[in-house]
Amino acid sequence: MEYQPVALKTQPSSTKHNPESRYWRLFKYPVFIKEYAPVTSIHFSPAKPHNYAVTAATRVQIYAPRTQKVTKSISRFKDVARSGNIRSDGKLMVAGDDSGLIQIFDLSSRAILRTLDSHKQPVHVVKFSHLTPTHVLSCSDDTTVKLWDVPSQSIVTTFTSHTDYVRTGQVSTSNPSLILTGSYDATVRLHDTRSGQCEMLLGGPGAKGTAGSVPVEQVLMFPSGTAALSASGSILRVWDIVAGGRCIRALSNHQKTITALTFDTNAGRVLTGGLDHLVKVYDVSTYKVVHTMHYPAPLLCLALSPDATHIVAGMADGTLSVRRRQQKPAGVDSFLNASIPTIGDGIAKVQNSSQLQTSSRFDELKIESRRTKRLKDYDKLLKSFKYSAALDSVLRKQVPPNTAFSLIQELIHRDGLKSALAGRDDVLLEPILRLLVKYVTDPRFGRLVCDISILVLEMYGTILGQSPLIDTLFLRLRKKVIAEIRFQALLQKTQGSLNMVLASVNPGVAL
Repeated sequence: MEYQPVALKTQPSSTKHNPESRYWRLFKYPVFIKEYAPVTSIHFSPAKPHNYAVTAATRVQIYAPRTQKVTKSISRFKDVARSGNIRSDGKLMVAGDDSGLIQIFDLSSRAILRTLDSHKQPVHVVKFSHLTPTHVLSCSDDTTVKLWDVPSQSIVTTFTSHTDYVRTGQVSTSNPSLILTGSYDATVRLHDTRSGQCEMLLGGPGAKGTAGSVPVEQVLMFPSGTAALSASGSILRVWDIVAGGRCIRALSNHQKTITALTFDTNAGRVLTGGLDHLVKVYDVSTYKVVHTMHYPAPLLCLALSPDATHIVAGMADGTLSVRRRQQKPAGVDSFLNASIPTIGDGIAKVQNSSQLQTSSRFDELKIESRRTKRLKDYDKLLKSFKYSAALDSVLRKQVPPNTAFSLIQELIHRDGLKSALAGRDDVLLEPILRLLVKYVTDPRFGRLVCDISILVLEMYGTILGQSPLIDTLFLRLRKKVIAEIRFQALLQKTQGSLNMVLASVNPGVAL
């Protein structure tokens, strides 16, 4: 029977190695651009070439995604600019400022086309309606939400249901009459321009109790209009609009306030950015985190390009981070996988004709050549039943722990571990004890290390006190085991306390 090499056991793959995470890790080649002040808003033009507007200090700058260079800079604001938003055709841009003024610009000439002056306090949100491009939504610190008609410069509807700053809002992309807003009064509301009223308080009468007194920083409505997301502090909530605004999920994966929400191109993933320097990607089918990105500073805004090639994040220290995903040239895959019809077909025809001519006279004989794999050193020693030498060969520093413990597992299956450990002096016993001390707290190998440790103690417990080095290693192993037991007990207590707190405060929160 042919010798079978030791099968190296692979550990369960983490989220960073799954296909989902590999896709998001393609967004690399980061470019960092220093702005004049904290970047408060980023918006990609829906029209090609998908330039993006970056709002910081008293200006809005338009960047080209291919070069990351400023193509236009608009600084005609009386105060700090807010929420630069490009219309769906890519020709107009609207922005508000801290004086309460709203201005609409022609991007080709940077001329001011319209000025909307009704708010008396800072306007943090201005957005074009997706289905009605002549309408603009504005949300202000004066607690009002207004829908404007751009050609006539008049107010279509004013909503006054909020009682505190309104810092986030959106016109539904499926129904231009529905407006979703979130406020520092800790409520999320759905308004209808046809009635001019707030038609739904998400969460019902206890909505404010659901979010506590935490301000709502961001809201985002699904393209279907049947569900919505809101961010209050570090909690991301999912609301079922069809079911009357019921909260169906509450997720706590950020350590600090969530400041940015955005969908990917098909709304199958949600990206959240927070003050904890993290961007998390959720799968909307399960609302599990499938990837995490780390940034050098707290995030204030986040945007993903419509063609899914750029992720742009604005940070509190004034840094603009641009991550790009390299796309393969069109047709490369098909070119690599396609066959050459003319030459290939000609060769196939010649081969077929020759086979037809000779098949009646000759039988084909195919010989499959196999390359024998070279055995590793430990495999050669195992093949010769030199168990002790095989164990010594994987105790070197350059050998990965996965290889060492796979060989030890093989020795256990062969009932040869005891003979491999037998007859050792302090010099040969030292690398084994160092391996056990190093990996006794590693969850991948902890159980196996405990079994080996018990066997080593049974075999060499009588020689304790004869070698200072071996005694020291045994003491280190004992201390690590005791510390790990205490740590696990503390974790269980902490988990139980957290479960009790979360169950009493908010049963829907999922850790």
